[in-house]
Amino acid sequence: MTKPGTHSDVVVLGAGAAGLLCAIEAARRGRRVAVIDHNERPGEKLRISGGGRCNCTNLSVRPENYASLNPLFCTSALARYRPQQFLALLGEHGLAWHTENIGEVFCDAGANAVADMLVSEARAAGVVFHLNCRIGAVSRADEFRVGTPRGVMAAPSLVIATGGLACPRVGATGIGYAIARHLGLAVAPTRPGLTALLLGDGDAAWKRLSGIALDAVVTCGRHAFHGSLLFTHRGLSGPAALQASLYWSAGAPVSVDFLPGQDAAQRINAARAGGMRAGALLQQHLPRRVVDCLLSEEQQSVVAAQCTTPAIAAIAAAVHRHEFIPAGAAGYATAEVTGGGIDTRGLSSKTMEARTVPGLYCIGEVVDVTGQLGGYNLHWAWASGYAAGQAA
Repeated sequence: MTKPGTHSDVVVLGAGAAGLLCAIEAARRGRRVAVIDHNERPGEKLRISGGGRCNCTNLSVRPENYASLNPLFCTSALARYRPQQFLALLGEHGLAWHTENIGEVFCDAGANAVADMLVSEARAAGVVFHLNCRIGAVSRADEFRVGTPRGVMAAPSLVIATGGLACPRVGATGIGYAIARHLGLAVAPTRPGLTALLLGDGDAAWKRLSGIALDAVVTCGRHAFHGSLLFTHRGLSGPAALQASLYWSAGAPVSVDFLPGQDAAQRINAARAGGMRAGALLQQHLPRRVVDCLLSEEQQSVVAAQCTTPAIAAIAAAVHRHEFIPAGAAGYATAEVTGGGIDTRGLSSKTMEARTVPGLYCIGEVVDVTGQLGGYNLHWAWASGYAAGQAA
């Protein structure tokens, strides 16, 4: 028998961004909601997002900003919960915000304020938190039953909002994937996302550029990202490389344009009248150590006026289309998100409910929907949590 006081209408596994928004919406509908989390405070990963600055959404959110085996799955949820709805919630709590770069929204008061706002909303709606509480065995017969050290918690609706494997320092584990598989759902292979790309021994010279940052376009497959590229002692980092990591797979090449918006060939041709050498010319636009890695001594020493057309084309290719084949991606400890996850083909795009397991909902990072940098992952948490909260 279920112990008294442990039965709810909805049990949410995980008190992260998605789980909190879902719990709030379900409780506002009059549902009795219990949230279970192993941390001592709700929203632990949310509290450290963006280094504590919390890029909580983006003014322009589109399906193209997300990676998934089913790229259009997120369309319905994104359409039903717009950035303006979250900004209105911030306004209700007197939390000011500002934008940076292209539409990236930051809460002026920081990540803790956003987490505290959601916890306040949840408690006001009647959500019951079971914190510092480990999730044990999960089963389903006439309803879902979740084993915990405090007894079995039962409900007709169960929401998996446990997050992914990224950021283990706040307790991230793969429990959500294990529960999903146990209940019959498929899980797409997971990988670290928004993380550095590691270079092998063949690129040792590039790794010696550690600390150099420059403007570049990093391309992986059909996806190109313009932004800062940072060289580290392990490989490629910075926003442009992190974005590309979302779409990278083992053995695939990554191409870098070191002079985006410029034409190296045109600059060499324009310098033909003088006696400048190709290497010196490029050093006007790039750090010398980068030029040393891009071009051979022979290429650098040739005078612009003596450059043949094939030689100019080879220099331009090195500058605009330099190809790396990463040895791997940095692990989950430094990744911002987890790529892959619960296969969206088994979920309703409108409600996040499992097609073959009525009453089971999957939201947030645990699902195979991964956003690019810029507030998109938190917005997916809000949108998927809202969708499930309206149905669970």
